[in-house]
Amino acid sequence: MAGINGAKFKLMPESPETNLQEIEKKARKIIEEFGGNNKEYSIEPIAFGLKALIVFFFYPDDKNTEKLVDKFEKIPGVASAQLIDMRKIA
Repeated sequence: MAGINGAKFKLMPESPETNLQEIEKKARKIIEEFGGNNKEYSIEPIAFGLKALIVFFFYPDDKNTEKLVDKFEKIPGVASAQLIDMRKIA
């Protein structure tokens, strides 16, 4: 029986003017195609008006999150994507 993992990514926009809602829409699609569920999205203030999109979701053990950074970084308006937390849930 496969276990469940949780992953949290920080998506940094290119500028404070970048539309985080558009980034979130595209991130949702990537996570759904990956098989993630129970998704949470939040905005985290960074500095000088810049905010990051924090993406958290659960996924099955048999999936590998390595390629997700590349996919997130290809979203228009995303300067960088970083895995900031990963843990085994069950």
